[in-house]
Amino acid sequence: MTAPARSLKISFEFFPPKTEAMEAQLWAAIERLRPLAPRFVSVTYGAGGGTRERTHATVERILRDTPLAPAAHLTCVAATRAEVDAVARRYWDAGVRHIVALRGDPPEGTAGYIAHADGYAYAADLVAGLRRVHDFDISVAAYPETHPEAATPRADLDNLKRKIDAGANRAITQFFFDTDVYLRFVERARAAGITVPIVPGILPVTNFAQVMRFAKLCGASVPAWLARLFEGLDDDPDTRRLVAATVAAEQCRRLQDQGVDEFHFYTLNRADLSYAICHILGLRPASAASAVAAGAAS
Repeated sequence: MTAPARSLKISFEFFPPKTEAMEAQLWAAIERLRPLAPRFVSVTYGAGGGTRERTHATVERILRDTPLAPAAHLTCVAATRAEVDAVARRYWDAGVRHIVALRGDPPEGTAGYIAHADGYAYAADLVAGLRRVHDFDISVAAYPETHPEAATPRADLDNLKRKIDAGANRAITQFFFDTDVYLRFVERARAAGITVPIVPGILPVTNFAQVMRFAKLCGASVPAWLARLFEGLDDDPDTRRLVAATVAAEQCRRLQDQGVDEFHFYTLNRADLSYAICHILGLRPASAASAVAAGAAS
């Protein structure tokens, strides 16, 4: 039995736009998804802090022009502790209360991650630093299939626990396609003493080749059955979207059947698939849900 839609909690991730056309697409997506009343919407932060100002501008506009609660991504890369703390204080002063604290990816063209000599070395250090700056609501990343740079799955889980022990309120997972991968990970995390919510990250497949690239970068596996579903659809975007919505909705429904009631959608700044999936799961815009409830009561 699927959990009632009223108990469903959702959030969406966006990235800051680079061009006017991309900005228009982003705000169209935000407007489309806004009536679903997400708990928060997060805005990513490019490798090496490369999108710092665009991220901040996007977050501030969400605060100013919508009723949504933005969560700003913040990383350790290429910045001193004082610089990171200043960004955090700027967010707090603007009214942002939620930070997604990440180690971050090294800038493009560099050999690998190197901690700044005067910076926060890792996400756990950043979480502790943010706790000293203000009482933020802090989310961190979790990797159900292990971070690609981790020595072992256990070492990766130990790192997640350090982030939680430093003060993080929840973990949001990297995307995955096999629900058992997530469920086994949560079981391991609970056994390791991690008690905070572990929110599954859901990536609807808009472009299969792109997803393969993402998966390689983050260590996620792509099941053979998923590849077969998208065979022959490279030049058929309409069918591809239908398949993508069906696959992701079924993934969420299976997780709901296991008691999961919260999902974080990686939107890639497009609303159609995430909106459709939420609709399949029974979620309706706040005004429509109120009207249905009123009709049922009359």
